[in-house]
Amino acid sequence: MAYRPRFQTRDGGMLLGGLPIERLARRVGSTPFFAYDRAALSERVALLRAELPDDLELSYAVKANPMPAVVQHLSGVVDSLDVASGAEMKLALDTPIGAGAISFAGPGKSNAELSQAVAAGVIIELESPMEADRVVKAGEEVGVRPQVAIRVNPDFEVKGSGMRMGGGAQQFGVDAENVPSLIRRLEQADVDLLGFHVFAGSQNLHTEIILDAQVKTVDLLLALSEEAGSAVSYLNLGGGLGIPYYENDDPLDLHAVGANLENLLRHRIRPALPDARVVLELGRYIVGECGVYVTRVVDRKVSRGKIFLVVDGGMHHQMAASGNFGQVIRRNYPIAVADRWDSADVESVQVVGCLCTPLDLLGNGVHLPRAEVDDLIVLFQAGAYGLTASPTAFLSHPAPPEVLV
Repeated sequence: MAYRPRFQTRDGGMLLGGLPIERLARRVGSTPFFAYDRAALSERVALLRAELPDDLELSYAVKANPMPAVVQHLSGVVDSLDVASGAEMKLALDTPIGAGAISFAGPGKSNAELSQAVAAGVIIELESPMEADRVVKAGEEVGVRPQVAIRVNPDFEVKGSGMRMGGGAQQFGVDAENVPSLIRRLEQADVDLLGFHVFAGSQNLHTEIILDAQVKTVDLLLALSEEAGSAVSYLNLGGGLGIPYYENDDPLDLHAVGANLENLLRHRIRPALPDARVVLELGRYIVGECGVYVTRVVDRKVSRGKIFLVVDGGMHHQMAASGNFGQVIRRNYPIAVADRWDSADVESVQVVGCLCTPLDLLGNGVHLPRAEVDDLIVLFQAGAYGLTASPTAFLSHPAPPEVLV
């Protein structure tokens, strides 16, 4: 395993939140479970603050991990929150962050969600002209002037992203060439058009591609800002910064990303829009490396020369680690035996879950210290898109606890 997870060890065992994993398991009361490190979250945000421009706002994308305790903790260290559903919006509104620092993006918002968003005063990021009309109607019904931004589907693609969410034909946002006409329509409506949002892709580890995409994003948003009849006060540059998951993944050069954004702010954005809120929206990059999924070995078996460690968790909790969440070629997440961190006596094993399907594979031919029944297996990079991105109802096993330590 080339990637070394960022957790402390003691006496050959792993610590999370200062606790040995076995003790943490006893505190939780059962396995499997997700655990998130409070100090690691704060340190991650501090790293971003140190590397990014001082006047660049940091927004947490709640969809990456909507556990209430995580969102509450992060609300104290980031500037704003981005939500993608009515339930996430309610969660964000329960934090100390003000409604005006909450943005609501995503296609297919219901009329009820739009009405709630208007009443709350959050920024609604418009995904289509029809959605814009529905927001105007919601504002008339609620009696509140909606706060809106236009989500722009850019006229460029960002290669190297885990998921491309911009360029070409997309369900996300308004095609860049159609934004000027929507601006004209909104100027005649009773709404506050604050600015624009571009989110072109996610999980990108290619620094040069990200730098180029940020330049193109800023150029596009400034051109559209000139089309707006009123002063633009909000620019969301998206995010897409990736984290390493697999062997040979190189971490992103955050210093280079920060320097590029500093240059764009000083020489491009601030001369044109000196008072605008400029936002970088990050989810996975903040929480992904700060969480683990812990599961216990319930059986050890050999089948035709292969060793299988059967655990009490599986893909119904951590679908991404099973390779069934967007991977074209399945690769292993970082994985370890909790209390045999530094053992040199390793064997090749299959780590499989408790579901009655061959898709329930958490580790394929991974080299681990010999593990026995009752040993704890830890899957890393589990802080983002874990539990809520998994088919928890599949085969009717119980949902795992989540803890913030």
